[in-house]
Amino acid sequence: MNILVVGNVLKDVYLNLDSRLENFEQDKAGVEWIDLSFDASEHHYSGRNSSYGGAAISLEILQKMGLTASISDTTFHFDENGPAMNGPASTYRYILTSDTGVSYMTPSVEPKTGFTTPVTDVDYLFVDRSACLTPAVIDRIIAYLDYSKKTRLVLYLKDLTVEKLGSLVKRADLVFLEEGKGRPDNYPEERIVRISDRRLGYMDYVENVAVDRIDRLTRLSAYSIVAATVLGGFILGKTVEYSLKMARINVENATLNSTLEIAELESIAASTSESNLEMIASNLMARGKGILAADESGGSIKKKFEALRIADTLENRHDYREILLTTPGIEEFLNGVILFDETAKDVMDNGVPVPDYLVSRGIIPGIKVDEGLAPLIELPGVDSEALPDETYTKGLSDLPSRLREYYRMGLRFSKWRAAFEIRLDENGVISTPTNAAISENCRILAEYASLSQSAGLVPIVEPEVVYDGAYSIDECSRVTGKVLDALFKELRRRGVNLKACILKVNMVISGKKYSGNSAGGGFTPEEVGRATSRMLYEYVPADLAGVVFLSGGQTPEQATENLAAIMSRGPYPWPVSFSFSRALQNPALEAWAGDDRNGELAKVALAERLLENARVIK
Repeated sequence: MNILVVGNVLKDVYLNLDSRLENFEQDKAGVEWIDLSFDASEHHYSGRNSSYGGAAISLEILQKMGLTASISDTTFHFDENGPAMNGPASTYRYILTSDTGVSYMTPSVEPKTGFTTPVTDVDYLFVDRSACLTPAVIDRIIAYLDYSKKTRLVLYLKDLTVEKLGSLVKRADLVFLEEGKGRPDNYPEERIVRISDRRLGYMDYVENVAVDRIDRLTRLSAYSIVAATVLGGFILGKTVEYSLKMARINVENATLNSTLEIAELESIAASTSESNLEMIASNLMARGKGILAADESGGSIKKKFEALRIADTLENRHDYREILLTTPGIEEFLNGVILFDETAKDVMDNGVPVPDYLVSRGIIPGIKVDEGLAPLIELPGVDSEALPDETYTKGLSDLPSRLREYYRMGLRFSKWRAAFEIRLDENGVISTPTNAAISENCRILAEYASLSQSAGLVPIVEPEVVYDGAYSIDECSRVTGKVLDALFKELRRRGVNLKACILKVNMVISGKKYSGNSAGGGFTPEEVGRATSRMLYEYVPADLAGVVFLSGGQTPEQATENLAAIMSRGPYPWPVSFSFSRALQNPALEAWAGDDRNGELAKVALAERLLENARVIK
């Protein structure tokens, strides 16, 4: 693969200034500078603009990605002292100043870019952002494209205001364009890669790109690194996600006049993605706090509202969740909040997006990504053992694109629920869940977890044995253990990093309709604590990031008492906490009852439940 880079050669990428500070001098105006130009005979330029970034940056990156690349009209090579070139040195000057921080200097007149028709075949012609093209040069490029039909043209444009570039744009196979600059007329959007200070996008995908080391490089340098790395990824046949991730890593980690080799990029990608996810998981499981499940789907919250005769309107749903999230002091009790799609895309009354608002309070925003239950027998390829009333959880088909969108919105963890109902036949033998239901749902949970981690979100896997039915605490224990055993086998088989994965699970408790329940509405907390603790130790691997319990329809008081009993049998190999929905929200919902005049009462009710649960997990 032969690539020809067209542009002005300046090497202004990632200077490590620490070892050079003693070399600063002052010019006649009293401005400090270091002369890093290739010609030391002159020391100062009058223009104080961001220096023209270089085709040298693009060249270096493409070569370090294992591609054959050269620069048009320039003899350029690297030696042990850095970049070197043959040609008029005065054309390629580089001045670094240190008057107010660090800025870059450039000559007042842009050096023009040349183009000589290549002798050897060129697969890609990459016109760099630094190119200053004359009409004659553009004509020579177009003439070469007419001659070499296989050559693909890639443009990196600073804007679309230069009319003379129009003829090149029409011929381009791919255009890198700085954010906010519109798009070429009648040019397909899917062929545009947009680049900006904070993010770059390609088609429906956007990946944050940190350029917070702007004191060490020009904005243009960061842009050039991004464009060249993404281009290299595309040429190598890599995915969009891969190319964008490599670009971000190159921007964040290149040092001392040098970008990273592809092996280094891939090594950092592997280590940082895992460590970042593990850090988020660890923060979600920080001691003494829990996770609020505020992720009721449209159907679930409708039932809640109807029970209290609250109109199920968008306004009421917004007002209710505004009350929950603005409760004073919740950051003292919550590490994270699980949101529903509608809430995640909502804004607070002060105009701040909900995820950003939570982050501002030190709470990690997360998202429910499953799309509810469907009959298992409708799923192609499912074992015929499955019974008609068993379910699986929908949502895998478009999950990757939704996860990318949620990551872009600032969400950093996700949740997926699978439901298992224990039913007994006429002989009192467990008939559901069948092996087919357990196997298929655990396979789906593991696939979701793998996709979630790939997208940069910590997965919370929730295999819930539903708290409804006539089963005993022993039967609940057997079924829950069987489900967890299958789940962790699938998670390991799919290569899910358990250190960046959280289990949300039911407590081991008898069903609501079980005839042997005590007068308190279930088995005693001591019995629940003993059975649940035994189940955890037997089936949950020690390298898991943590365990959070769902309340599963228990009363707020019952859920807290049972949680306390479970905690009393610790310490456990992993952090243990709560991720309640109704057991935290119901008192607040009942206090509010659809009347905003009761908002403060509702906040007090939520704060009280949070405090009670936080006390038992200290």
